Amino acid sequence: MSSKLDIVARILSGRGTKPGEAGRAFAPANIALVKYWGKRDEELNLPVTSSLSVSLGALGSEVTIRRGHGADTVILNGETLPADSSFARRVSAYLDLFRQDSSMVFHLDARNTIPTAAGFASSASGFAALVRSLDQLFGWDLDARELSILARLGSGSACRSLFHGFVEWHAGEAEDGMDSYAKPLAETWPDLRMGLVVISSEEKAISSRAGMKRTVETSPLYTAWPSKVAEDLPEVRAALRERDFHRLGRTAESNALAMHATMIAAWPPVIYWKPESLAAMKRVAALREQGLAVYFTMDAGPNLKLLFERKDEGAVAAEFPALAVVAPFGEGRHAIDS
Repeated sequence: MSSKLDIVARILSGRGTKPGEAGRAFAPANIALVKYWGKRDEELNLPVTSSLSVSLGALGSEVTIRRGHGADTVILNGETLPADSSFARRVSAYLDLFRQDSSMVFHLDARNTIPTAAGFASSASGFAALVRSLDQLFGWDLDARELSILARLGSGSACRSLFHGFVEWHAGEAEDGMDSYAKPLAETWPDLRMGLVVISSEEKAISSRAGMKRTVETSPLYTAWPSKVAEDLPEVRAALRERDFHRLGRTAESNALAMHATMIAAWPPVIYWKPESLAAMKRVAALREQGLAVYFTMDAGPNLKLLFERKDEGAVAAEFPALAVVAPFGEGRHAIDS
């Protein structure tokens, strides 16, 4: 069975090992329209199913990395984190994969333009940006597939944040995961909008990784999840090709609710919703009944992401006054506090 170190050694074989002065890169957050929930291999972050996402344009993570002294330094949004904090430990453990020896330490400065650990895929954009910055620092000149595989070792959905637009993560079948990577789709949708409904920007009590593991191990509903994804992926692909918004919205919303249903059936239940989350869901359903074309999706957190088109942006924003609107194939309308 392959380890993360085995995969890194294979990909970096024959590549340069002498770091330059610094590496800096940005990667967008991504929101899955067909979700990734469940691993067939926890060590390599290999998924049970494929998934499909859309990026959040200018919202994501920027990472600067350079050689350090003494011990790793991790700065997040201007704050130097304690070495024993969960984020710093996770970053240092990932950097262990790329050290030539124990004397090699790193100074990392990360800035998120989205809330951290609140269900906005900040770990995905963070690890994708980190991989790109490491590629610059060491001058590896890796291709997109190799970068995607390395990003996946840090956070599964990070493999999708290497790219903008619509992206599909192919689950793969190989035990070593070399066929499990993300690839951007050719389709674009300039009029598509995503609205971020921020219920809470606090760090969630149950990490995505822990919630996923508990769901797979204890939820009696999880056995139906692969079949649900197998139905939804071709539906979303077809909706993108035909720019069929209602088909896209229905499928994405149904897929998100099915994922949360598997979590709620776990034991102890994994419930990311807050009362305000449910109220927002009901508001979206009521608006559809009134004729407004809007749908939602949710990841492992309390926040909703609304799907609608440019022509309905004013009407949706009027119903959700604090909405942060993103145009995945253009510039976002609003920033969002981190």
